[in-house]
Amino acid sequence: MSFEWFVALRYLRAKRKTRFISIITFISVAGVAVGVMALVVILAVMNGFEEEIHSRIIGINAHVILLRFGNEPITGYDALADEIEEHPDVVAAAPFTYTKAVLQGYGGSDGAVVRGIDLARESRVTEILSNINPPLEDLETEPGGLPKIIVGDELAKRLRMSLGDTIVVASPFDRVLTPMGFMPTIGRFELASLFSSGMYEYDQSLVYVDLEESQSFFGLGDGVIGIAVKITSPYDAPLTAASIVESVGGFPYRTNNWIELNRNLFTWMKTEKRVMFWILSLIIMVAAFNIASTLIMVVMEKMKDIGIMKSMGATAQSILRIFVFEGLVIGVAGTIIGSVAGYVLAVLLDRYQFVSLPGDVYPIETLPVAMHGLDFVFVAAAAVAISFAAAFYPSWKAARLEPVEAIRRE
Repeated sequence: MSFEWFVALRYLRAKRKTRFISIITFISVAGVAVGVMALVVILAVMNGFEEEIHSRIIGINAHVILLRFGNEPITGYDALADEIEEHPDVVAAAPFTYTKAVLQGYGGSDGAVVRGIDLARESRVTEILSNINPPLEDLETEPGGLPKIIVGDELAKRLRMSLGDTIVVASPFDRVLTPMGFMPTIGRFELASLFSSGMYEYDQSLVYVDLEESQSFFGLGDGVIGIAVKITSPYDAPLTAASIVESVGGFPYRTNNWIELNRNLFTWMKTEKRVMFWILSLIIMVAAFNIASTLIMVVMEKMKDIGIMKSMGATAQSILRIFVFEGLVIGVAGTIIGSVAGYVLAVLLDRYQFVSLPGDVYPIETLPVAMHGLDFVFVAAAAVAISFAAAFYPSWKAARLEPVEAIRRE
């Protein structure tokens, strides 16, 4: 052990002339520990929210969507989907239509997005089967019955509709000529299942109908609006999307992906996480003032010792390191205690879920937790850096003391 470390540790263990300095030392360690613990837990919860939102968006939307420029209908989509599935990074592909319409129920009318799908193929691309209740094998119209429709549960509540009810769908963008002039296309559908993803934005605006029924109803002929694609690595969607377009010949095809479509949401979540990190770092900075005040009082208490050590040949750099090491020990001790306490609290939150959330406000009912190793590294590095900065000024002042002046004051 070096001379500086030996003296720094002796100063920490030595009995003080006044207990007040020891109390402040413990408060400094506790302050750093509380700040680190708060940062670790908050970042774990925000990571959990981010991953939960990602998983729900991925479960509802395809990773990549193949479209035509000008949103022109895609014909020959079965062969095109088969070609896309031959791509090494593609898991499955499913054609779909996508049109805005007005739904009429017992509770009034409301706008919605009508998505035409082949349920069997769509279930290979998204998690629609796990989001609908009761489960359906297909959306094909039964003989003598009305076409089936799946409605988001929030939208069904607003329209006051329940399973088995008849819903009127009107498309103001697709008009037919009648003796009364041009009229919007109107159809009747049977509410066969409710869609619940946990994301209010989707549950209050999204409905599903059979692909062939939507083609007929909206006048698309044998075309579709796009092809939904599931890939092996969702977070590589932008690169894979470009590769898919190239594999099908490029123009007139283009792509969207789930990351670009939700870029604003993801940017907001990252910004919020960054801001929370800096705000909660203020707790550690408050503890840093306690470290500085502790070292200032230790320097005043050990002034005679500093004078003696300097007169015996200790350099100013050695004195500086003694008190810097003392401040770092306080900071590192608080960081270790806070990291362990934060980890334990995050594990308890994840396992026992004793913090509940209002279901009508948040898409989940308990706090999600996801701990990342890099977060622990960043928090620990920030805490130690702040502790070092707080310890430097008192240590620098101690290093500048002249031996004769230090001893004479005693």
